[in-house]
Amino acid sequence: MGDATLPLRKGERIPRKPLPKFEEVNDGLLKGVFAQGWKVWKVALDDENQYGPHAMVVLLLFMATFTGMALGLMWSLLA
Repeated sequence: MGDATLPLRKGERIPRKPLPKFEEVNDGLLKGVFAQGWKVWKVALDDENQYGPHAMVVLLLFMATFTGMALGLMWSLLA
């Protein structure tokens, strides 16, 4: 990913970067979010298809559940 930029157009000061890899998914929401299998973070963080924001919400739910379980376990052990 280095310093690859597109040539400047007339009047531009900031160089543009080439577009990242993007794959259109026509199979629906679940197929798009889980396009990399259970690696939801690949779709969410790399934004590989149009369901990147949806995958980010799924990732947020996973992390919130994990955090809640960890805090509940700590509460039951330390209280």
